[in-house]
Amino acid sequence: MRSPQLNSAPAGIPLVAVAHGSADPRAAATVEALFARVRHQRPDLDVRVSYLDHVTPPPDEVLAALAAEGAGEVVVLPTLLTAAYHSKVDLPRVLERVRADSPWLRIRYATTLGPHPLLLDALERRLAEAGATANPDTAVVLAAAGSSDPHANAVVAAAARDLAARGPWREVRTAFASAARPSLAEAVEELRTAGAQRVAVASYLLAEGFFADRVRTHCTAAGAQIVSAPLGDCPELAAVVLHRYDEALRAAPVSESAAP
Repeated sequence: MRSPQLNSAPAGIPLVAVAHGSADPRAAATVEALFARVRHQRPDLDVRVSYLDHVTPPPDEVLAALAAEGAGEVVVLPTLLTAAYHSKVDLPRVLERVRADSPWLRIRYATTLGPHPLLLDALERRLAEAGATANPDTAVVLAAAGSSDPHANAVVAAAARDLAARGPWREVRTAFASAARPSLAEAVEELRTAGAQRVAVASYLLAEGFFADRVRTHCTAAGAQIVSAPLGDCPELAAVVLHRYDEALRAAPVSESAAP
């Protein structure tokens, strides 16, 4: 696994992280732990965490508070592993309302966390922690939540190819917990039928919760011997957050370009 590389760009502009949110409290706990790590790594950075659903505060409330405190510019980070409906539609609609209410607030819209090579490092970390290291006898299922957006699913497929290239896994296949095929059970069963002696599942998820539970249950029932934990609070993910923040500082604010 490669060591995360942190940048050291100026940190005077607040970072507003926007996670999906879940009714399962484990998800928010993981998000909060991740951004506590980010604050520790860059203590001069004002980091605010918000959620699109289930958990407060919502992003418009956090952005309004920053505007009221005198902030003139912010970086908004969609804390999601792939760009799909939430980052392409939901959050941009929120930012439109914020711009209407606080037109002086310059908003820089960061890229979603994935795809990024450090996420592959994090996947390898979690697999190793679960007892799976790359070898020709072990096949891997890269298990993601799944999306109705084919581009988002294609990003997951590309991540599977990149993970396979790091090898020497027997094979790496994608699987989805919802909205797309192959299903979790299908992928595991196909690998076992193809002769894999051992099937390990890499959970390409941000946090524990509904989808992580489904991945664990369905894949184990189908015969997978190992299921890794979600990426969660790890140094690689914190490094990706800071990289996306630094990237956004070099991009034009939303108010000076097309909507995200």
